[in-house]
Amino acid sequence: MKLTFLGAAQTVTGSRYLLEAQGKRVLIDCGLFQGTKNLRLRNWAPLPFPADTLDAVILTHAHIDHCGYLPVLARNGYRGPVYCTPGTADLCDVMLRDSARLQEEDAAFANRHGYSKHHPALPLYTLEDAEAALRLIGPREFDAPVSLGEHLSFRLLPAGHILGAATVVLCSGHTVLAFSGDLGRPEDPIMRAPASPAHADYLVVESTYGDRLHAALNPEDELAEVFARTFARGGIVVMPCFAVGRAQEVLYHIAHLKETGRMANVPVYLDSPMAISVTDLYRRHMREHRLTVSQLHALDHAAFMTRTVDDSKAIASRNGPMVIIAGSGMATGGRVLHHLSLYAPDPRNTIALVGYQAPGTRGAALEAHAPAIKLHGDYVRVRAEVASISSLSAHSDYRETLRWLAGMTCAPVRTFVTHGEPAAADALRRRIEETLHWDCSVPEQGQSVELPEETVRAVPCPPCEGAGAQGIPA
Repeated sequence: MKLTFLGAAQTVTGSRYLLEAQGKRVLIDCGLFQGTKNLRLRNWAPLPFPADTLDAVILTHAHIDHCGYLPVLARNGYRGPVYCTPGTADLCDVMLRDSARLQEEDAAFANRHGYSKHHPALPLYTLEDAEAALRLIGPREFDAPVSLGEHLSFRLLPAGHILGAATVVLCSGHTVLAFSGDLGRPEDPIMRAPASPAHADYLVVESTYGDRLHAALNPEDELAEVFARTFARGGIVVMPCFAVGRAQEVLYHIAHLKETGRMANVPVYLDSPMAISVTDLYRRHMREHRLTVSQLHALDHAAFMTRTVDDSKAIASRNGPMVIIAGSGMATGGRVLHHLSLYAPDPRNTIALVGYQAPGTRGAALEAHAPAIKLHGDYVRVRAEVASISSLSAHSDYRETLRWLAGMTCAPVRTFVTHGEPAAADALRRRIEETLHWDCSVPEQGQSVELPEETVRAVPCPPCEGAGAQGIPA
């Protein structure tokens, strides 16, 4: 059995793991690389294997750094199944179409304005490619055994984080491999706590916040302070925001701040058609989150929902104070770029960062208080206040991750720490070794490891029991 790390190795993006076992080749996650140019260029590199040699793809969740490469895989000839939870399938339908449209629009914009080094600028993939990928998706319920062939099966366990997010637990013979995916927080106000697998012989665990603890702050206190001081100077709060998960959490807190009178009655705009569509999906998956029907209603009325381009442009004609929530969360694309271009130069305004900012992104430059950022080929001065809301995170910190690991009944034979910047990944590796005394390492990009299947259990592992009832669809 062989495991190859094709992404998310010493970086927090591009999640892709190739497992070769029982005569099958299975790709766990199929994400885009984001961030610095050298990472983004990996998206354009030839596939390290012929796409049609894969037998299956399993997604942990629908964030673009975990699913956004699927259209490239489909364009290159992959026609097999893509397994995920129903929530992830619904989100992928939104995310992949939006990602394709953004790439087509960005390429067209670059060609119109001539700022691309490539002539003509081309999108990484098109809407047609995305639709081809979506046709391959076959949803599977949480904790339902799924067969990938003789002696190879998997289950999906709730991981918190966002709707549909899962930990993948694979069984090859009597050997268990678990891929954590992105782990949510046990006390998240919206998503339910992640579930630990009972056991795993080999484990791949994320380390986004492997070197830090989340601040013991109330996010509503932080938001209220940012809003109050910005509105006092007549300013506008621009919030680059992830459309899946983070936008809904921000709306949840804004609704509560307004309800309790802790926020001025100013207009709030959710300028993200994708985030609006995602918010609607929470009603379809009520069992996955903690929100009541009345809280969902409050979310819907916490902001003006801006769907069309004309509505988005109309926001610029309004005077402050107001709040504009727009994608993308790391300011790598989307409508937020136009708002940053307009509002970043004014010192009365605030740019509020509400999530992790990967190195090389505009969000990371803003977080580092860069004096200017490049937008649509030109540099824009940043005179606005830049505030980081540190208590808003959908990722577990290292203490919460250790608690999730400790929920397993026995130590894995070997643990691999991925999906984190080098310092974060190594910090979590060290903490796992020192706290749990597990054999732990940080793999490199492209590294392959042979996993001996010597660990034979007296009884079949849980993922195998009854798995023969479901097979790969024709």
